[in-house]
Order: sequence, then C-alpha cells, then structure tokens
Amino acid sequence: MENQSKNGNIIAIITMMFLYAMISFVTNLAAPIGVIWKNVFADSGSANMIGMLGNAMNFLAYLFMGIPAGKLLTKIGYKKTALTGIATGFVGVLIQFLSGKFGADISGFAVYLFGAFISGFAVCILNTVVNPMLNLLGGGGNKGNMLLQIGGSFNSLAGTLTPMFVGALIGDITKERIVSGEITITNINPVLFIALGVFAAAFLILTFIP
Repeated sequence: MENQSKNGNIIAIITMMFLYAMISFVTNLAAPIGVIWKNVFADSGSANMIGMLGNAMNFLAYLFMGIPAGKLLTKIGYKKTALTGIATGFVGVLIQFLSGKFGADISGFAVYLFGAFISGFAVCILNTVVNPMLNLLGGGGNKGNMLLQIGGSFNSLAGTLTPMFVGALIGDITKERIVSGEITITNINPVLFIALGVFAAAFLILTFIP
C-alpha cells in the first residue's frame, strides 16, 4: 500500500512538472502567433498592438480568474482544481486551433483572441494549484521547496524554447509570405496538437492518481 502511494506520488510529481512547463508554453505561445497576426494586419496602422493582443488577453484573464481560482481550490481541492485547469487549457488551445478555420481576417483573429483569453483562465487556475500541490507532494520543507525549484526550471525552459520551436517550424514571417499563402495561422497547428496532446494526457493521468 505504501509503495502504491509512493508510485502515485512520483507520477503526480512528474505530471505537475509537465503542467509547470505547459503554463509557460501556453503563455509564450501567444508571442510567435502574434507575429503572424501582426503581419496579416500590417497595413492597418496598428500592427504592433495587434501582435501583442494575444499576450494581453492571456494576462487579462488573471484579472477575472485570480480570486475565483483561489475559491475553487478551497471548495473542490487540489486534484479537481488541477483537472479543471487542464480541461480549460485544452478548450483554450482548441479554440486557437479552430481560429485557423476562419481564415486570416478579423473573424479568425477574434476567435484566436477568445482562445487566448480562455487559455489565460487555464494558466491562472494551474498557477494557483501547481505551486502548493508540488509542495504538498514533496511533503513540505526542503523537499517541497526543491520540487518547486525544479518545476520553476521546467517553466523557464519551456518559456525559452517555445518561441524558438515555433520559429523553427514556421521560419521567417513576412507580409509577402503571408499574402502569398506560404504562411498561414495553420502553420502552427503541429505545436497546438502537441499542446492538446499533453493536456489530454495530463488529464487522464491525474484522473487515475489518488
């Protein structure tokens, strides 16, 4: 029984590490996607602002979700709050994927911003639960703090690699390549599929952990 509990803890810790990385991945995904939208609306006169709106929507969500996320944690506990955050993140990324189906115009951009806002809800919920949950899984004290530091390292690594990964996937983004159809918002679909897969796997794993 003790071994089962220990194994469950190890799996839960690994899952939380992945979620720590996903928090940064989802947040930093807005920047390279924003570069595409910036070039789509290059003639609008406010292209730079348009390119940053995805990030803005991510962090605007904190304003609305910060207190509810804390209340959710108090009401339903760590595990269910984490599952809620993961499910919300899946929906947010899925909406961003669907924005590509609307085309490179104002309708597609509006859907993308809505997806970024929902993803911000997810990141806020996960930030609320992952830190104390990792500390709890580590038993508090030095071991709990050590797990938090490792989680923070995964978070920083994902934040560094995400723009590089998307940049390597898409290449140089210019207005000409977008107008010619060589680059569209659908070019980042493989990255979104990876995000959806990780969220789905994390949800399933966490569901079966006591």
